[in-house]
Amino acid sequence: MTDQPQDDEQARPLRFLTLQQVADELNTKHNTIRGLIASGNLPAIQIGGRGQWRIERTKLEDYITGAYAKARTDIAKGEV
Repeated sequence: MTDQPQDDEQARPLRFLTLQQVADELNTKHNTIRGLIASGNLPAIQIGGRGQWRIERTKLEDYITGAYAKARTDIAKGEV
């Protein structure tokens, strides 16, 4: 028996992401993600007492969807 995950375990994405994983996903900096959390634009939870933040993948997808909607509105208003 091996310690390697089964195929169905490998295909399942992580539910919670670190700030660095989110920064990498959005191709931005860690501090930018902290700013999005502080402003309330990107919901996150703190794990433990050492400032370890996690962002649920679905919340990240919601943020991206909202950012696209805002971009479409801004473009329609000529605010590009």
